[in-house]
Amino acid sequence: MKGLFITFEGLDGSGKTTQIKLLYNYLSGKGYDVVSTIEPGGTRLGKKIRKILLNTKGVEISPKAETFLFLASRTELVSKVIVPAINEGKIIICDRFFDSTMAYQGIARGLGKEKILDMSLWATGNLVPDITFLLSVKPGMGEKRKKVSGLGPDRIEREKASFKKKVFDGYLDLARDFPERFTVINGEKDINDIFRIIKEKVEKKLKNR
Repeated sequence: MKGLFITFEGLDGSGKTTQIKLLYNYLSGKGYDVVSTIEPGGTRLGKKIRKILLNTKGVEISPKAETFLFLASRTELVSKVIVPAINEGKIIICDRFFDSTMAYQGIARGLGKEKILDMSLWATGNLVPDITFLLSVKPGMGEKRKKVSGLGPDRIEREKASFKKKVFDGYLDLARDFPERFTVINGEKDINDIFRIIKEKVEKKLKNR
């Protein structure tokens, strides 16, 4: 059976973690072999890179260096986790993938989304998600949720409101660029309403794989 690769995108505080857990538990409960992972991270090298990228202790990283670190983590995750799982017919759920890099570094940091896409496809051997869920939450709402959760902001979350607005708009641009892959959901809806949309989309895809 062919594997299925699902990614979740959105600003921090958009509800990705909650929906990923719900989907993982739902699919596992139905007997599917499911792997849940995160970007950057998911491997021993990826975890080390994640610490560097999200360090809040005054670490200065140029946009290009930041991009290459994301790509290094992604390459490792694809080769050691995602592709092997897909080849075994498993369902992969990933918290962020190359769309994040296009939105944050390509668009918000001005490196160019087309350039980032080319680099990402080269790094991952042209691997593209089967489904991408974009939980669309405006920056202000995401920040409020993060504060309520008690989690402090990481290095990227400390960026200015203008940067986050560019990321938000960038994600919507990507959804328009790739409508066959993206499902945009209002992340401010009720958790169960959001999950119902996700579940229906995934079930439909599973029937056709």
